[in-house]
Amino acid sequence: MTKEAHLVLADGTRFRGTSFGAPGVATGEAVFTTGMTGYEEVLTDPSYCGQIVTMTAPQIGNTGITIEDGEAKRPALRGFVVRELSAVDSNWRAKQSLSAYLEKHGVVGITGVDTRALTRHIRDVGAQMAALGTENPSTLCDRAQAAPPMTGQNLTGEVTTPESYRWTEGSGVWSDPRASGRPWHVVAMDFGVKLNILRCLVDEGCKVTVVPATAGAEEVLALNPDGIFLSNGPGDPAAVSGGIATVRELLGQRPIFGICLGHQLLSLALGGQTYKLKFGHRGLNQPVKNLKTGRVEVTTQNHGFCVESTSLADKCKVTHLHLNDQTCEGIEHLETGAFSVQYHPEAAAGPHDSRYLFRRFTDAIARARS
Repeated sequence: MTKEAHLVLADGTRFRGTSFGAPGVATGEAVFTTGMTGYEEVLTDPSYCGQIVTMTAPQIGNTGITIEDGEAKRPALRGFVVRELSAVDSNWRAKQSLSAYLEKHGVVGITGVDTRALTRHIRDVGAQMAALGTENPSTLCDRAQAAPPMTGQNLTGEVTTPESYRWTEGSGVWSDPRASGRPWHVVAMDFGVKLNILRCLVDEGCKVTVVPATAGAEEVLALNPDGIFLSNGPGDPAAVSGGIATVRELLGQRPIFGICLGHQLLSLALGGQTYKLKFGHRGLNQPVKNLKTGRVEVTTQNHGFCVESTSLADKCKVTHLHLNDQTCEGIEHLETGAFSVQYHPEAAAGPHDSRYLFRRFTDAIARARS
């Protein structure tokens, strides 16, 4: 039996729909993503921890859930908002329906929402805390207003691995693996890593060891890595004080490459600053200009915070720029060569314009080791 549900924003704006997935109430930051495909990758991206995610594509769920496409073993987001939930799983690879998957993992969903109006509202007034469920809308509004804002939250502890492990799986039939005379050993610091990043590192001929976000510099270096990777993750980068301190100690010790939160942590470790965007960048078609080559890359993005490039003017050069709002999308440290990007070159789902960055990383390792 279907039950009426509501999504209520902290400013009191209400959206009515029908409950699906798990019962209960979810609170989190209401955001939207513009991808027309890849909802399973969105569901399982650890960077969405603490958020209620709205899909702007009008129908979601028509390809069901295929376990191989997930970016983590379970979803980390708090709630899921769609315009129309598909009643049919038209995909021979599907293992279960979207609704059954959300119910299994305790994620609250709502369908029948005017997602166009919701997206326009978030775009105009900014991302804000919200509550989703079948409770009275007034009660949901109280919950939304009482929820702590994303600013100041370190959420990496909710999504990082509890202990170190080796990763050996590549992209399989989807990849063009690089033959390597020596398999470089990369230690990946897991602040909420997407599995396709690890696959891309393996595709580049790397042996990968994943360590928790709490790992210190001494622990990382004891593994004798050839290179160090800083992963994506959720929350406010400035709140990840331990990670910032560790990255600061690792600078110059080995080649470093960071993605998304890893980019922000590298910037903060170098003395830079970050700030919160009005509604963030989330989607599969974000245009980024490579300032070294002049080439425009179509990128996948998912972030609500951004690096203030002027705070790094004397230490780094900006390598990539977002063409929609001119925000910083990539840096390179002038002294050590450590580099990072704000977007997702592993791009699952999404374009592969930026896969060259993994090759850039392994080339930097090769130069350092020669």
